[in-house]
Amino acid sequence: KRDVETEMAIQARLTKFPVPDSVWEQYCQDQEINDRGVQLDMTLVQNAIALDEQSKTELTQKMRELTELNNPNSVTQMKNWLAENGMETDTLGKKAVAELLKSAPGQLGEVLELRQQLAKSSVTKYQAMEAVACSDDRARGLFQFYGANRTGRAAGRLIQCQNLPQNHMTDLEQARSLVRSGDFATLNLLYDNVPAVLSELIRTAFVPQNGRKFIVADFSSIEAVVLAWLAGEKWTLEAYAQKRDLYIENAEIMFGAPKGSIDKKSPMRQKSKIAVLACGYQGSVGALKARGALEMGCNEQELKPLVDAWRAANPNIVRFWWDADKAAKDAVKQKTTTETRGIRFSYQGDMLFITLPSGRKLSYVKPRIGTNRFGSECVTYEGIGATKKWERIESSPGKWVENITQAVARDILYHALSTFRSSDVVMHIHDEIVIEADRHISLEAVCEQMSRVPPWAKGLPLRADGYECDFYQKN
Repeated sequence: KRDVETEMAIQARLTKFPVPDSVWEQYCQDQEINDRGVQLDMTLVQNAIALDEQSKTELTQKMRELTELNNPNSVTQMKNWLAENGMETDTLGKKAVAELLKSAPGQLGEVLELRQQLAKSSVTKYQAMEAVACSDDRARGLFQFYGANRTGRAAGRLIQCQNLPQNHMTDLEQARSLVRSGDFATLNLLYDNVPAVLSELIRTAFVPQNGRKFIVADFSSIEAVVLAWLAGEKWTLEAYAQKRDLYIENAEIMFGAPKGSIDKKSPMRQKSKIAVLACGYQGSVGALKARGALEMGCNEQELKPLVDAWRAANPNIVRFWWDADKAAKDAVKQKTTTETRGIRFSYQGDMLFITLPSGRKLSYVKPRIGTNRFGSECVTYEGIGATKKWERIESSPGKWVENITQAVARDILYHALSTFRSSDVVMHIHDEIVIEADRHISLEAVCEQMSRVPPWAKGLPLRADGYECDFYQKN
């Protein structure tokens, strides 16, 4: 009822915390990228929607014939049918169906496979593309600046480019050609899962203008190397600088294996990889499970030793968790400024600020010393929680480090974007930049430029790799 007065009061409060000019410059470039937009192949988009409808009609008819159900898409009807045929289940979610398929005999397996195909939601992305395409077939406004309010990373909007399905097909161009021509019969003949094919083709709907190409470049292992740089984990930095495989290097240390005894197909490398991805921010057994450790063949008993082995191999990262947590607690308790590993924690105006190497600040509202769910002392602060509501949120040593690491990786990306101000950047997704470039522009030159280390990140090894393509894809 008093919205103008409320907004004026908010503005008055925020004047104490001015946005730095460098962030405004990033915002302006972000708006230029959003306004430039990216071209969509509307022939592919519209035919994909039509073929998906045709595929779903055919799959539903097959399900009716096999189950004799009025509506085989109904969860209740399907669960009852499975129970009548000797297969009880509480849910028909993706993971549950995948698990049931491992032991489902004959007809039951066929029905579950059909359900799996029908559950593929690939068409929603195409529908979003059709809805947002402008009159010149370009999609605009796909990125929200500072969408992740804790780290400052961009968020996807409208088409949601941040979570596009990957493509693994070797004959991507052939499948794409069949969809563009609307040839459902041949598509159905050559591929046993049309919805999966349409899902893999989503990325390819983004195309450069005629006569141009896409140059796609991204930072290699950016979070792992930034975390190691912040924590002073020298072996990781040396291995990265020498272009050695970080997962193999980590496995050799974790398992005490001789140099050269582990290759890319080794189970030890796989275990090392899942530990690197799960444990960097204080993750333990639960994080390994969430990353699919059990599905890849690990047993329950080896998960805790795997966590312990990773922590023993990365002692500086473990120390960084506790140093960051202590610095945050001390800053809040004493309402002062503390520092660790070049990261400054300061209490100011009922806010906790974390000043990054770039000079940008992360902010935490109304920090207090509280108790976490395990009964230990922690900093709590107000913000949007997991329930998408404003609430008091618990911190943890790993969470501080996760926020800092991802925020620094974000600053490195935006530094790279600033060097491409004169190029036609059309998308930036996580740690990747997509440029709509003239044919004569060199991929090597783009990767070299992207690999330049910001002046505030001395000692950080940085490497970008990339590829060229006539439609967007995951190389």
